[in-house]
Amino acid sequence: MEPSQQQEQQTHTLGDDSSEPLPQSDDHGRERFRIVTENVTVLFDGKAAIRNVSIAIRTNKVTAIIGPSGCGKSTFLRALNRLHDIQPNARVEGRILLDGEDITTLDATLVRRRIGMVFQKPNPFPAMSIFDNVVAGLRFNGIRKRSLLEEIAEEALRRAALWDEVKDRLRAPATSLSGGQQQRLCIARALAIEPEVLLMDEPTSALDPIATAKIEELIYELKRTYTIVIVTHNMQQAARVSDWTAFMYLGELIEFDKTRKIFTNPSKRQTEEYITGRFG
Repeated sequence: MEPSQQQEQQTHTLGDDSSEPLPQSDDHGRERFRIVTENVTVLFDGKAAIRNVSIAIRTNKVTAIIGPSGCGKSTFLRALNRLHDIQPNARVEGRILLDGEDITTLDATLVRRRIGMVFQKPNPFPAMSIFDNVVAGLRFNGIRKRSLLEEIAEEALRRAALWDEVKDRLRAPATSLSGGQQQRLCIARALAIEPEVLLMDEPTSALDPIATAKIEELIYELKRTYTIVIVTHNMQQAARVSDWTAFMYLGELIEFDKTRKIFTNPSKRQTEEYITGRFG
């Protein structure tokens, strides 16, 4: 399965998929990685859902995580912004570094501001208007000035490629939007708090092909500003939108490399078998 022509034209830099701790900068001190995970294991009631996942996520690149259902993709994604903290039966081991800082040493709310999340199904707040949905996080963080909220909301909606479709009905209920528009609204809500990283957990699985194409186009534009990690069951989508791809199976990271290599010349037999549809 070949990546799309657009994806083939993207510029990639060399990666390191070893299990050893990965450097935070190159020999000249320039930043290379936004997030580095070192031997991350997530347990629920003492049973490991993922084991010893080490990966380096590059700044302003799209990293796709693929693998069959139940392999631990979403579990890994939620570890990146400490969402497992709210589950009393969950425990995360290993280290997750955000710009070189262990996220367990940072305030969890700050981590979630810096690492935003978009979920599988659009989840706008149903009792709120389109505008109030976008600025909900800002208000939660104490921003009340009306002119500032309006400015940030417009910018976020523009970045989510939704402004032109909703600018004349910002007071309408968020639930009046189509499914694809609701998902872009949720992306705008995440962008409004100015994250550095955007996590996307199967963001198009509930959408039709036209809405899916719009989200994919949006991802390509957003990586100019944000680092994006996307979980997807759709291998064609991973090939189209990502620069790097991680293949997970049975809770383990099997292979992590440039997307082009994963889809044309994978190093591991299991990766090849999954890519070619022999299982999954």
